[in-house]
Amino acid sequence: MSTRVLISDADASPDVLAIFNDIRETRGSEFINNFWRALAHDPIQLKATWGELKQIMGPGEIDPLTKEMIYIAVSVANGCPYCIHSHTAAAKAKGMSETQHSELISIIGMAGKTNHLVTAPQVPVDDVFKAK
Repeated sequence: MSTRVLISDADASPDVLAIFNDIRETRGSEFINNFWRALAHDPIQLKATWGELKQIMGPGEIDPLTKEMIYIAVSVANGCPYCIHSHTAAAKAKGMSETQHSELISIIGMAGKTNHLVTAPQVPVDDVFKAK
């Protein structure tokens, strides 16, 4: 259960509505998810977060599906169910197959396991892996 009331369009300030409309236009959908509606209590934070997300998840050297899959992996590592669900839906909308999703889950699981196995005994980083 949310600790904040989610801001509806009817209750949104003009500044918040402008951001909601930009989200709609950018995503090509009328849907504004609960994350943005919760952030709408602070229009400055809403605008900054949307702008940063729009820039980072927008066009770049990494394709959109890979960006979503990275977002899923980080969300699993951080234990964020909301982000896991929302970015899995976004990845599927960008073409992630069930086979890719299964492979991603396997990679996340393996990375978590090997991270713990190297962190517990504090294995030193090989010199060849260090930036020069």
